[in-house]
Amino acid sequence: MDWRSFSSALVLAAALLGGCGRFAVRPSEKEHLADRTMRFDSDRQEQAAEDHVQSNREGAAGGRGTSGGGCGCN
Repeated sequence: MDWRSFSSALVLAAALLGGCGRFAVRPSEKEHLADRTMRFDSDRQEQAAEDHVQSNREGAAGGRGTSGGGCGCN
């Protein structure tokens, strides 16, 4: 193994380790993650339209927002 391949492997390893992420989210940043726009179903009209399209495509409706595991005990 020559020095060029070793140095390129070292640079690659340093880049991979440096890009592993950052520290935990600070409490001051959590308000942005909990924002209403970060939810997928924040728009009720859009969610209703997507449910309608899916029920037409799948041939079934319902099954959202219910609790239970399907055992019939609810």
